[in-house]
Amino acid sequence: MDRDPTRNLALEIVRVTEAAALAAGRFMGRGDKEAADHAAVEAMRLVLKTVSMDGVIVIGEGEKDQAPMLYNGEFVGNGSPPEVDVAVDPIDGTRPLAFGRTNSIATVAIAPRGTMFDPGPFVYMNKIAVGPEVKGKINFDASVSENLKAIAAAKRKAVKDLTTIVLDRPRHESLIAEIRQAGARIRLIPDGDVAAALMTAWPDSGIDVLFGIGGTPEGVLAACALRAMGGEIQGRLYARNEEELRRGQEMGYDFEKLLTMDDLVSSEDVFFAATGITDGELLRGVKYFGEGAETDSLVVRGLTGTVRQIHAVHRWEKLQNLSPIQY
Repeated sequence: MDRDPTRNLALEIVRVTEAAALAAGRFMGRGDKEAADHAAVEAMRLVLKTVSMDGVIVIGEGEKDQAPMLYNGEFVGNGSPPEVDVAVDPIDGTRPLAFGRTNSIATVAIAPRGTMFDPGPFVYMNKIAVGPEVKGKINFDASVSENLKAIAAAKRKAVKDLTTIVLDRPRHESLIAEIRQAGARIRLIPDGDVAAALMTAWPDSGIDVLFGIGGTPEGVLAACALRAMGGEIQGRLYARNEEELRRGQEMGYDFEKLLTMDDLVSSEDVFFAATGITDGELLRGVKYFGEGAETDSLVVRGLTGTVRQIHAVHRWEKLQNLSPIQY
């Protein structure tokens, strides 16, 4: 049935991630995570309020890292329709940014009101993420070896040719041992598991699968992007101790429940944008020059499956006439 083109909010929220990246990029390598996060949050909040939407933040920034916040429950946008849930991570990879390392990005996702998973205060989940070729082939409850064999078969290559990506944490010692035993390659990263999950669906990244325990908010953001890009993510909430498990159960959270794509974001009408802050396999970082800066962004729309890569040139002389933010 013929339908008129509908509004693509992703093309509007990319202005939000660009602003956050431009503000935060000034702090690359300066060793100050909090200052970088504050700059990204303030730039993101400023531009979010101009977007024509009635948004409420479901996945906010700051509770885990005691950083400046776009807090859960905060209303964003100018109040006009549509009503949407909003997930933000002004800097996915604050430590890589602070220490001048790779794969730091700014991200925003939007979905219809009531369709995003709200993790509450429970900030970790165990997850597996793959790209479109492997969608429907993974099983979170299967062993690492079994999943690697299924991924290799779907991609028509040997397990030894697969590249996994895992956060470099002590909690992953047994996971890393299993991957090594299975014979797959491992890329260890210090932070940034939104970018890592997206790499599985990005053909030029060379990453086949994400394994391990990372952020629950990052899992929801990744689910929005992967849903639109044709990939898949599965996982379970991860309690760090008995007290957190008890508190979660009292609040009605089921730590045994398998969280599928539909649990993390239940609508196809999702929008996602990310802008590189530092260089990475997914996106190039902000490049400053005398009169302005260049940014590299990924923009994804769920209904159409369209993935855009946007290279933008920002001119200080014109931008500063319109913005109170000093980039």
